[in-house]
Amino acid sequence: MNRQLLLALQKRNNERLVTLRSKIEDPELRAADLPAIQTEIEDITKQLQDIADELAKDDNNDGTDNNTDNGDNSNSDGGTNGDGSNSEGRDGEPGRENGEGDEGGQRDAGISVQQRSSAMNAISTALSTRANQQQKQKRNDAEVRSAFANFVVGKISEAEARSLGVETGNGSVTIPEVIASEIITYAQEENLLRKYGSVHREKGNVKYPVLVKKADANVRKKERGSGDEIKETEIEFDEILLDPAEFDALATVTKKLLKMTGAPIETIVIDELKKAYVRKETNYMFKGNDVGNENPGALEKKAVAYYETEGIDINAVGYSQKLYQQLVKLKGQPVTEVLKKSMWIINRSALTILEGMTDTTGRPLLHEAKDGVGYTLLGHQVDFTDSADGADPTKPVFYFGDFKAFHIQDVIGAMELQKLVEKYAGTNKVGFQIYNLLDGQLIYSPYEPAVYRYEVGATKGA
Repeated sequence: MNRQLLLALQKRNNERLVTLRSKIEDPELRAADLPAIQTEIEDITKQLQDIADELAKDDNNDGTDNNTDNGDNSNSDGGTNGDGSNSEGRDGEPGRENGEGDEGGQRDAGISVQQRSSAMNAISTALSTRANQQQKQKRNDAEVRSAFANFVVGKISEAEARSLGVETGNGSVTIPEVIASEIITYAQEENLLRKYGSVHREKGNVKYPVLVKKADANVRKKERGSGDEIKETEIEFDEILLDPAEFDALATVTKKLLKMTGAPIETIVIDELKKAYVRKETNYMFKGNDVGNENPGALEKKAVAYYETEGIDINAVGYSQKLYQQLVKLKGQPVTEVLKKSMWIINRSALTILEGMTDTTGRPLLHEAKDGVGYTLLGHQVDFTDSADGADPTKPVFYFGDFKAFHIQDVIGAMELQKLVEKYAGTNKVGFQIYNLLDGQLIYSPYEPAVYRYEVGATKGA
């Protein structure tokens, strides 16, 4: 809506509130008229809030407070008038006490001091309406996001980007929190370990104690003597250190496209970098098999392998009941404390197999969750992802356990983006590189394995 029209509406509503305030101050106001006035005050208050929010979102504002308080004087008068209304109410009271007939009728139809005060307060609140903080924050986020995207593709200078809240330096730009959170939110949907694991946003190293030798308790029927002291029991812990590794992703765009396209190329660049980064992060956490950058705590490497005593052929007749029995045994592997918090993460091949399977009574093995979101298998939540694939994606893979034991460290403020101009100048391209520091490892005591991995058809001998 036009800014001038919004300001005109704001002024008109404020003037109407002043008129209503005069009515409320009138000692002759009847109780029967009050509900209609209160309803009108509520409607005007809502309109003023909407106007203030629209003004706060106005891209053309000059930096002044959009919510010009046309009721400042009204507010300052409000306290006085409020007191005045009370005295006016009290002025009327003697007449009511001494009066007869019509004055007694007026007393019966009048409003109380409390009602008058409540209505006056409602008007004062309406006259001091301000834009919602949420709307202001949305606007600020939109400005920062736009400034970042425009700086990335060279539409604004470094000085302009800084003035709009984007941190730059040494040829790189720190990715604003609003965009970093978008990347992480996207990662949570694509990377189930982010969704179900434990995420820590810290700058320093994160260390976790892991029990590697249990303590032995003593038992004794006879009372101990003076020289018969309790023997010391040994207990030993190991320490797992999250050591963030460098992650980066690179995308190139032709200069011609940057200069000629009408499409929001800056948004496309950020989206593509986001996808490339998340693919690398997900592979690091699930498989950790990048040559030279292996992750020993990756889910596939650290999860305890579960093997069949006799290999199951999912193409053979009668495989369903055999696989069902293996899944029941797999569910029984974790200790009780872990089992209570466990869920399934499977690949799509496993999901396809489960959708056609039944238990020994002929009921479908895969059930819809109680809340209607997703599935349950043997009473535990199920989620699926292609990242759970093994070497052969056609083989069903099942992970079962407590995925909160997978710890992820995000280094605060580490995510940044660098624009590479000279490097690709010979081919008339511009490079964009995203960078982050991150580590993710499955951590558990050998006495309480947190996650088990079962690939159908795998036997221990093989």
